[in-house]
Amino acid sequence: MSKGIPKRSEDYSLWYNELVKKADLAENSPVRGCMVIKPYGFSIWEKMQAEIDRMFKETGHTNAYFPLFIPKSYLSKEADHVEGFAKECAVVTHYRLKNDENGNGVVVDPEAKLEEELIVRPTSETVIWNTYKNWVQSYRDLPILVNQWANVVRWEMRTRLFLRTAEFLWQEGHTAHATKQEAIDESVQMMNVYAQFAEEFMAVPVIKGIKSESERFAGAVETYCIEALMQDGKALQAGTSHFLGQNFAKAFDVKFTSKEGKQDFVWGTSWGVSTRLMGALIMAHSDDQGLVLPPKLAPIQVVIVPIYKGEEQLNAIRDKVNEFIPALRKAGVSVKLDDRDTHKPGFKFAEWELKGVPVRLAMGPRDMENNTLEIARRDTGEKETFDLSNDLVAKIEGLLTDIQDSIYQKAVAYRAEHTTEVNSYEEFKEVLESKGGFVSAHWDGTAETEEQIKDETKATIRCIHIDAKEEEGVCIYSGKPSSRRVLFAKAY
Repeated sequence: MSKGIPKRSEDYSLWYNELVKKADLAENSPVRGCMVIKPYGFSIWEKMQAEIDRMFKETGHTNAYFPLFIPKSYLSKEADHVEGFAKECAVVTHYRLKNDENGNGVVVDPEAKLEEELIVRPTSETVIWNTYKNWVQSYRDLPILVNQWANVVRWEMRTRLFLRTAEFLWQEGHTAHATKQEAIDESVQMMNVYAQFAEEFMAVPVIKGIKSESERFAGAVETYCIEALMQDGKALQAGTSHFLGQNFAKAFDVKFTSKEGKQDFVWGTSWGVSTRLMGALIMAHSDDQGLVLPPKLAPIQVVIVPIYKGEEQLNAIRDKVNEFIPALRKAGVSVKLDDRDTHKPGFKFAEWELKGVPVRLAMGPRDMENNTLEIARRDTGEKETFDLSNDLVAKIEGLLTDIQDSIYQKAVAYRAEHTTEVNSYEEFKEVLESKGGFVSAHWDGTAETEEQIKDETKATIRCIHIDAKEEEGVCIYSGKPSSRRVLFAKAY
């Protein structure tokens, strides 16, 4: 136990919730289903945001901002889209409050009813495609490659910090193209961008694939996704990219004149990742002592804890560490000297372990005499004594690289152990109950079979692997012919 966190093996859900709170990442807000992201949690999100934003700009995208409120009539224009989001929409009906005549605070002014209700955006396709109508006249105006960083609201009743909240932060890309192939290529490119970010920065291995029709985004022709596996054997959808065809262009009459002088509807995509990635980061790597953060996303990569008696010893250690802190910072390493005199070293060790700082340096009087310090790595707990006559910057840089890779390889190994091929429904159910993880099985391609499996086992088709090979077989549930395997799992 560390600061009252339950063990993962005893109650994974409680372990997760307590870890989010105890590590100062987030807490529940006064508004049911919403969260307060605390400074330490938000600093991790900012690092994610910075890297993702850089990757977007490198692939030619620019940021814009669109309204939080969407006229209700816009959602009515694309039938599949409104059906997909209708049950999750928060609706604004009035624009003014007034003092209650009976002295009971404020009430909604019945005279201030909106002519048309406004939807608090659950996603922005409708308002953006209505805008694109004014931006697009000819092929010269295409492609439009726009992203926005924003908050959205989806009225969730069963919520969990980061994983599923009524309001969450995200980015949503919305692009418009002259040809179908350009739009498909864009959708695939953004799935690849998300996969690269997850693996290179989050150290989370992902499977790239296509969603089944029933799991597809409302209003999309095809949904591409990245799926990650958490340490409890459940899958987490970490990002999606949607090929929208001409559905939204037709709904909002977004046409362009081609090079040949013909009128046609543009082709669209949308794609997004959210603060749900924070949940993935926590659940993929952390342990019973607290967070384990990959160095590339850790707000503090190295923490230095002085061990001393009295002000004189503390000042001497301060002077010593301040000889090498500037060099570490110049090399791009984020360093914190925890010289608070309000807490003992043991408390500080436990606190920074809980917060997942990748490397801890400790220095005491004996280290001062020997010109050494102790280096401890968070992921393995290994400690070593380092001679400061050697190159500390090179040592730390190498260690951070090794920790990043080690965390990733550990997650890869876990996924490999928890990916099972099955050939019968009995075997399928047994694996789900005893082992969990991804289950590779034949499926007949029908929504009916998919729904029945989901009802009976709570497992859903996470994706059809992007590189799924043609393989003749029979559906584990119906016995009907199947041409390839798909990946099932219980999921968040």
